[in-house]
Formats: sequence, structure tokens, C-alpha cells
Amino acid sequence: MADMSKILVIGGTGYIGKFIVEASAKAGHPTFVLVRESTLSNPTKSNIIDNFKTLGVNFLHGDLYDHGSLVKAIKQVDVVISAVGRVQLADQDKIIAAIKEAGNVKRFLPSEFGNDVDRVHAVEPAKTAYARKAIIRRAVEAEGIPYTYVSSNFFAGLFLNNLAQHGATAPPRDKIVILGDGNPKAVFIKEDDIATYTIRAIDDPRTLNKILYMRPPLNTYSFNDLVALWEMKIGKTLEKSYVPEEQLLKNIQEAPIPLNVVLAIGHSVFVKGDHTNFEIEPAFGVEASEIYPDVKYTTVEEYLDQFV
Repeated sequence: MADMSKILVIGGTGYIGKFIVEASAKAGHPTFVLVRESTLSNPTKSNIIDNFKTLGVNFLHGDLYDHGSLVKAIKQVDVVISAVGRVQLADQDKIIAAIKEAGNVKRFLPSEFGNDVDRVHAVEPAKTAYARKAIIRRAVEAEGIPYTYVSSNFFAGLFLNNLAQHGATAPPRDKIVILGDGNPKAVFIKEDDIATYTIRAIDDPRTLNKILYMRPPLNTYSFNDLVALWEMKIGKTLEKSYVPEEQLLKNIQEAPIPLNVVLAIGHSVFVKGDHTNFEIEPAFGVEASEIYPDVKYTTVEEYLDQFV
């Protein structure tokens, strides 16, 4: 236990953060979460907090906007993982400043957990969100902080549970809307697996100052192949509506927030193919399922079985 890296998660009660905290604790790492007093007493977070307590997670009181508390928390750990949400992406410069002052961090993982932001062909408003993450990358590199960037592509719980049909709570059984021609390949990863791979990477020299991509072969599907798989599972052919790129770009411009963001991400992934339209080269990245073949990840096919 003594030589297990101590991990601090900032944004640990958020969407992906809670999975990362749990994976860290279950892997035997002394695990710390930066929390505000208000979070501990927030009824909507009580289940997450109770689960953390059961897992033996340590709570450090502090705030992203309180430099002193941030430095104090960081001085107690070896690795810092940021899982802050979209609104706070730009404010990660405060974490970088605190890491520099603390001077003891072996690895920093900024909040990424999506497309590789240096290799996207996105339109607004997704373009700005990706640019914010890229700015944080450049700041980390400029300060010489050891890093790993996690490019986990699509969360299964947001994009696979409804076959990327915005607003739906389950995969459709009658009609489906397909963005573009349905041919570019996208990657869908279950949140628990994203967390498992992330924690495996933090002490691995192969992921130091590299991008950890999650692109398992059994989870890489074109929209057309995904629909065909679902049709096979339910024994029914869906009525398909294809949205050409020109129409999709118009829809993005006219859509309200947050639908415009969702559609712009869909354009990047399903039309431009930004999950898979480049080779992962050893100079800048490694692929999780290749370097951790022992991790039994949930495949797309297995994931969809729960909805049949």
C-alpha cells in the first residue's frame, strides 16, 4: 500500500469523476476528493458521498477558487486528476498554478475524457469547448508538469444508451436519425471502463507525457453498423432518416443550448470521423486496450443487451 500513488480527484462528485474516484479506491490507491462543505450536505450528492465513505475515500475541504486550500490538498498526494465540468474547464489554470507551487506532483490528468482536442474538425459551439481544453494542455506543457491526457471518446451512458438520439432514454425501436452518411467510425466506452483505464495509466511510464486513447476494437462502430447491430438484436428494421452535413450545420446554428453543443459534437464524430480519422502514433499516444489487455471492458454488444 505504501508505494501506491496517492490520488486527488477534483470534480470527484461529477459525472465521470465519481467513476474515477471509485476505480481509484477499488484499485487500492489512497484516494482523496476535493469537496466544498456545501457538497457534503447536498442531498442530490448524498448517495455518491455515502459510496465514497464506504470505499474509504478521504475528503479534503477546499475549492478550485481558493488557492491556499488547493495547494494544501495537492501537497498531500502524488497524482492530481481533474474531472471538472464544461463550465470550469478554463479555470483549470488555477489547478496548474497550485501544482506548480506545491512542487510534488508526479502526474496531472486535466479534464478531457472525450475527443482528442488537438485532432478535431469541429464547428461552433463545440469548437470553443475543445479549444478550452487545448489551452489547458499547452499551459500544462509550458509549465513542465508531467501529464497524461485521456481521450476516451464517447461516454456509453450518454451516447450509446439511446444510439445518439438526443433526448431519448433508450435505443429507438421504430425510427432513427443518422448524422451524415453513417460511415465514419465512432468509439463508445462504458464509464466504469474509462475510469479503470485512467487509474491504470497514472503510474505507467508508457503513458507519461502521452495521450491515452480508448479505442477498443469491439467498441468502434460506424453509425450504420451500430444501427444494424441493434436491428439484429431486436429483430426489426428501423426507419432511417439521414441528415446530410449541410442540413446538420444549419440545424446546429438554429438549435438552442445545449442541443447545439450535442449536434456539433455529433458533427465532429459522425461526419468528420474525429474519433478514428487518424493513426495513434507512439510519439504522442498509446491505446488503452492494447497496453492493458487484461482489462475486461464492456463491449458495445454487451452494453446494448440490457435494452433488448
